[in-house]
Amino acid sequence: MTRILIVDDQDEMRAGIRSMLRLDPTLVVAGDLSDGLQVAAFLREHPVDLVLMDIRMPGIDGVEATRRIRAEHTSEDVRVIVLTTFDQDEIVLAALRAGANGFLSKTVSPAELVAGIAEVVAGGGTLSAVATAALIGHMTDSPPPVIDQDLVRLFTALTPRERDVVVLIASGLGNDEIAAQLFVSPFTVKTHAVRAMTKVGARDRAQLVSFAFRAGLYP
Repeated sequence: MTRILIVDDQDEMRAGIRSMLRLDPTLVVAGDLSDGLQVAAFLREHPVDLVLMDIRMPGIDGVEATRRIRAEHTSEDVRVIVLTTFDQDEIVLAALRAGANGFLSKTVSPAELVAGIAEVVAGGGTLSAVATAALIGHMTDSPPPVIDQDLVRLFTALTPRERDVVVLIASGLGNDEIAAQLFVSPFTVKTHAVRAMTKVGARDRAQLVSFAFRAGLYP
């Protein structure tokens, strides 16, 4: 069973997420909160595997709430998926730096939400096309002044196909789209992505995209 905490200041949004999670009987809502300030205290008292975190909330926002989670819990202990409308590129980057494991749009379908949770709980990271576009937009507008040579060396360990997959992920494509372009199965794409993350030390796809840009690996 996967224990989930929902954090969103809108009652109807929390209720809607609860309804979507019923699609998978292995997902259990451990609680829901309307204020980011309550998250750290809740996690000290209740075991949770994953937090679905809104960005804009009263008290503190989702970025700061995620940062406080990471001060007490590792990414392996408590995973965080940020739910947002992604209308500001810098928010996506800030949440990534704070320790978020994935990003999904608030307009996500029930099936997409459940699939994203499964991917993150399994140790990967879900990064919607919209989130990738926001991340790419920020990085291309503000490229790093100096290429990180340590990351460059790590990326040289990738096979040509793993490198192709990373570039396409950084282009905002999902597994199915990459599979169609490379004429392989989605499972093969996921395998290449996981191997690439392992080689460069990225905790998830979001961080993999960030590392790729810092290594000068642009789409």
